[in-house]
Amino acid sequence: VQLQASGGGLVQAGESLRLSCAGSGFSLDNYAIGWFRKVPGKEREFVAAISWSGGSTYYEDSVKGRFTISRDNAKNTVYLQMSSLNAEDTAVYYCAAGRTLSLYREVHNYPYWGQGTLVTVSS
Repeated sequence: VQLQASGGGLVQAGESLRLSCAGSGFSLDNYAIGWFRKVPGKEREFVAAISWSGGSTYYEDSVKGRFTISRDNAKNTVYLQMSSLNAEDTAVYYCAAGRTLSLYREVHNYPYWGQGTLVTVSS
């Protein structure tokens, strides 16, 4: 199971960015997907999660209304659309795959992780 996160970059505060998480060598539609982020000196933080069907989504409070997680199983890809970005969103963003969402906020819910993509928001 290999995941590849992409789409990070440098943006100005208030702008938008879309991250992608692509599955390689396996079908993502068997897995729930979570997005996490990490800044130096802090623990990896839950951002959003989506069920295998896309019927259930979950968000960390600080991103509700600004971020949208979605998936296109035909393209074997999960997206994180990020809007109204601010400096506190600056982090390395990781996507992860797990069989369930029973503990969707927990890192250990997801056995498989991508390599991370850096998002930098300049104020």
